[in-house]
Amino acid sequence: VTDMLRRHGVVGKFVEFYGEGVAEVPLANRATLGNMSPEFGSTCAIFPIDGETINYLRLTGRTDQELALVEAYAKEQGMWHDPDREPAYSEYLELDLGTVVPSIAGPKRPQDRILLSESKTAFRKDIHNYVEENHPAPETKLDEAVDESFPASDSAALSFADDGAVRVQSAANGSEGRPSKPVKVTGERGEFILDHGAVAVAGITSCTNTSNPSVMIGAALLARNAVEKGLTSKPWVKTNMAPGSQVVTDYYEKAGLWPYLEKLGFYLGGYGCTTCIGNTGPLPDEISRAVNEEDLTVVAVLSGNRNFEGRISPDVKMNYLASPPL
Repeated sequence: VTDMLRRHGVVGKFVEFYGEGVAEVPLANRATLGNMSPEFGSTCAIFPIDGETINYLRLTGRTDQELALVEAYAKEQGMWHDPDREPAYSEYLELDLGTVVPSIAGPKRPQDRILLSESKTAFRKDIHNYVEENHPAPETKLDEAVDESFPASDSAALSFADDGAVRVQSAANGSEGRPSKPVKVTGERGEFILDHGAVAVAGITSCTNTSNPSVMIGAALLARNAVEKGLTSKPWVKTNMAPGSQVVTDYYEKAGLWPYLEKLGFYLGGYGCTTCIGNTGPLPDEISRAVNEEDLTVVAVLSGNRNFEGRISPDVKMNYLASPPL
């Protein structure tokens, strides 16, 4: 939707969704699309009143009398959605819901849509725009085990020339033409190798889709499965969890899912805007120093609606919008 509306141009306009497909869009997805107005630039994005509206009112405690009143009033005023009748708008666009596929957006604008299936290729192409590639090769040798992992998903490490060198976690991956400049970092999080392309910020933030229980529960279930398989977050990743509502905390607690998120570093940081507007806070000193002194291009992945350059963190050059599970 963002890709399509940005290309058409809707700044200063009201966007209303209509047609047969509206009935197929559940409440949470409607909230997500309405909340995405800043991504495509419209004044607002609204769904018409229909049966799903009544379901929402019932879910939030309205009486049968109130439900009947809302439905009768909307129909009497001509505001009830009739998929067979096309209202008169100044402009029309059509989207076939059957063509919608998982996507992310980046590395610097919310409308720069990338098919999830093509994200690795797109990233390897885009990173060359951010990296000064005439730097001398570091006096290190990349262990073959990291060649096919990004970032290193197991105990693969960079082998230093020193005898008895300790194997450390590494974000380095020099395969398939991806620029690599491994830098050794030591700090509170231990010793590890930082490189171009390392994910330095992973933020589930209040923008856009933390009003959507399906994706928030999806993220928590993914965390549970990761923890149960013994997976952990890498030491160079700054994690951030800031839902848009305390309701999220309520259903996480009732579902027993908070401990899994916390084990991966996604502790509750508060409610409201964080990563989107640069409020994730600074990166750890040793990581920030390595990024700036070595001019590393690191990455943020966030479930927000803003990814403009310099907005997420002054240390992070490439920023990708994704769903909370991603």
